[in-house]
Amino acid sequence: MTSEFERLYAGRLWGIMSWLQLSEFWQRIDADAGWYLYAVGEPAPTAPSAPEETRQFVHRIDELLRKEHHEDYCGIVYADDVQAPRFVKIYDPNHLGSSCGSSKHPPLPGWIMSLAPTVDLKPSGHIPAARRRWWQSLFSSAGE
Repeated sequence: MTSEFERLYAGRLWGIMSWLQLSEFWQRIDADAGWYLYAVGEPAPTAPSAPEETRQFVHRIDELLRKEHHEDYCGIVYADDVQAPRFVKIYDPNHLGSSCGSSKHPPLPGWIMSLAPTVDLKPSGHIPAARRRWWQSLFSSAGE
């Protein structure tokens, strides 16, 4: 039986192409909605994040993407619905491959935001230590 998370993961997603669209998109994320924040390669979360953790994640991931994706467009954030998102895939700007899905083996996203409980995606590759440290530091500073 396929979970809601798996259906959303494999379903049609819409790309956030410009940095302006990304800024507008983040404003439509309801931090109080009960988002599961999942760094692929870490254990899948078993409970939704607190609203402040979600706000902190959105702020920090936006900073990371703008700093490390050296393009004049975004194009690495995808959502099931850009107006009322329930599922968001965020690709790591340093591990893109072909994130558009045209590859036989597209890379896994770096991070997922989901209103549905997550499923462990078990990446086959190595997750860089710097990304693990970034993820672990994220919530240690959420209340600051």
